[in-house]
Amino acid sequence: MSADAEPTGPRMRVIAIDGPAGSGKSTVARRLAERLGLEYLDTGAMYRSVAFAAMAREVDLADSDAIVEVARTSDIRIDDTAVVVDGVDATTQIRGPEVTRSVSTVAAISGVREVLRVRQRAWAVERGGGVLEGRDIGTVVFPDADMKVYLSASSEVRAERRAGEVSALDYETVAADLAARDAADSTRQHDPLSQASDAVHIDTTRLSVDEVVDKLIARLG
Repeated sequence: MSADAEPTGPRMRVIAIDGPAGSGKSTVARRLAERLGLEYLDTGAMYRSVAFAAMAREVDLADSDAIVEVARTSDIRIDDTAVVVDGVDATTQIRGPEVTRSVSTVAAISGVREVLRVRQRAWAVERGGGVLEGRDIGTVVFPDADMKVYLSASSEVRAERRAGEVSALDYETVAADLAARDAADSTRQHDPLSQASDAVHIDTTRLSVDEVVDKLIARLG
């Protein structure tokens, strides 16, 4: 993915899915992409990859300019099964507690968001669209998406889901980390987590993945 000038191109089919951690974005987006025959991009993995690259280069996370340079120069390759950062398989590491606790700091840097926003748009142009999930896809990256979705869930269920994904951490630790990240993501100055005014809002607390996807397919007609 290139960080060059923002692309222009023919009409694309883009589905934008936003929401907080643990709301089911990744699972729902991946399943929806399969059903629609579109490709899928986890934009959160891009921010995690920048955090991972900064740590690997021993860059101070408080140095915003240096982190922007990391974002600009990092080779980030993401597909359905793997994340490779600067030639290193970081699929597992970017989900670890160290990166998780640092990613909000990285994501709050406006220059990093600008670099990755260009890459996200380029990714969609290259593929003629796709299902992209993150925290500002419907509000900033693709405000004219064919459909915007905002997923939410109770804080307890979200923590349970994340604790199940990260076996090294207990529920209390995950819940505290989620609360801290929610606060950071929703109050940051640049592109905070928020629901687009025209987004379809679905509370996934008591719904299965297929139930959520079926609701979205029905909305698309």
